[in-house]
Amino acid sequence: MTVPTKPAAPAPTRRARRVLLPAVPALLLVALALAGPLLAPHPIDAPVAFPYAEAGGDAPLGGDQLGRDVLSRLLSGGAPLIATALAIALIVTAAATATGIIAALRPALGRWIERAADLTILLPSVLAIMLIALAWPAGGRLAVAAAATLLGIPYAVRIVSAAAAPIATTGYVEAAAAGGENLWHLTVREVLPNLRSTVIALFGLRFVEGIYIVSVAAFLQLGPQPPEADWALMIRENAAGITLNPWAVGAPCLAIGLLAISVNLAAEALAPARPTPETPL
Repeated sequence: MTVPTKPAAPAPTRRARRVLLPAVPALLLVALALAGPLLAPHPIDAPVAFPYAEAGGDAPLGGDQLGRDVLSRLLSGGAPLIATALAIALIVTAAATATGIIAALRPALGRWIERAADLTILLPSVLAIMLIALAWPAGGRLAVAAAATLLGIPYAVRIVSAAAAPIATTGYVEAAAAGGENLWHLTVREVLPNLRSTVIALFGLRFVEGIYIVSVAAFLQLGPQPPEADWALMIRENAAGITLNPWAVGAPCLAIGLLAISVNLAAEALAPARPTPETPL
């Protein structure tokens, strides 16, 4: 008597499961960041305990350097950081994808684009962030986001251009160009669909890079300013009292780390697998 075996899960189901599992921490953190201000038990600027008080009582994660509730500030500080990193990733990925494909389709123009990108890459990133943020009227988060966007596009353009160059010389692209198709059609219909893996991976990388730049800017006293609740700002503000209340620094560090790792793993799983000689096209 043969024992019936459970049928294998369909390929789309396995793929969806492979993408969703790594993304669960990021989705939970995003949902918590959106609902956090409504769930915060205390106002973010109200002292509820002694400075660097241990966890317990009215402060489940203890107090920060001013005695404010760490949990309330953690719940309220995720949305600004995530929104800033998401805006950076979307703008950089969109601009770099369009520019990189055009550079591959128009080699004469592409050489000038790549030279401009090379010159921009030579500028030290931290120095550029400081120059832009300090020169920006009123500074703040918008200045850091603008600096991160301007610095991220040249790197991303080189990546997209290198990935699009072999595609731009394929027969179907050359046939479409010979048939009179314009640059927009070649970019959107012929080249872009074959760069899904690169674009998805680039978006994940730029999102994590946006979080990194905003966090570094907070340590340099750029970007978000007190008394604003922000995960990166919480780390800088409470670093001196990490031995008194580790949660004041450890909780935002853990949130930023989980978010970055989860987005990277989800982007890698979402990217379509490259065909191998054994895999039929």
